[in-house]
Amino acid sequence: MAGTNSERQLIAEGPAIILVHPQLGENIGMVARAMANFGLAELRLVNPRDGWPSEKAISAASKADHVIAATKVFSSLEEAIADLNFVYATTARDRYGYKEVRSPVVAAETLRARFRAGEATGILFGRERTGLTNEEIALADELVTFPVNPAFASLNLAQAVLLMSYEWMKTGMGSIEETAFSALPQRPAKKDELQGLFDHVQEALDARGYFRPAAKKPKLIENLRSALTRPSFTGSEIQVLRGIVSCLDRFTRDAPRGSGAPAPNRTRNRRPKAARSDE
Repeated sequence: MAGTNSERQLIAEGPAIILVHPQLGENIGMVARAMANFGLAELRLVNPRDGWPSEKAISAASKADHVIAATKVFSSLEEAIADLNFVYATTARDRYGYKEVRSPVVAAETLRARFRAGEATGILFGRERTGLTNEEIALADELVTFPVNPAFASLNLAQAVLLMSYEWMKTGMGSIEETAFSALPQRPAKKDELQGLFDHVQEALDARGYFRPAAKKPKLIENLRSALTRPSFTGSEIQVLRGIVSCLDRFTRDAPRGSGAPAPNRTRNRRPKAARSDE
């Protein structure tokens, strides 16, 4: 699967994800995948409709095997949360009561703080079609709801778990600007490389009568130079662009490179090959 790397550290911590009466095995598997994406590993199921284990869940989990293998099944919600110190219940509907309602950001920060303090925590998610009942919500400490379109607030189970898992992962980062990897360093192009590109393009265009009428040639050249000097090219990008110009200069649609047909422009207007410099 793209994006997996068994040689890197596997993050597996944080609150338990508790699915109350989940219906389809595929949904459970997609939840496991979302959890694994963002470092959560403890999945608890309360009376899954189609039983457990589930081959459909394993397939949908897309190699999140450590989550699937550790999944626990309980006969009641009370039993599933008995060992936890603090529990959030997720909901997309207005609930009338005395429980605090938090955003995913605040909820994740609270869960992270309690996790660091050594507390066991969990997040409840309800049935795919109807969510959690009022009785089930009453067992939670606080509610968490998502900022969604009020006229279309329905999220599928895996989406809801993914949103909370993502917010959880963010609270463990040193900075919200962190990325898992960065672009490889590139050497900025030198001015003589940029001038070589400009001369190459100008000569190829000049040979084809691009700069017409003649009175407008200085302005057209000025515009061309502006277009080619605006980007901050790297040395590698200059080589790519000059290779493109060379190919267009030497080959035609009827006699493309590698076709075996003689290139009609192989000798005409041929320029010296762009010099390659060490990166």
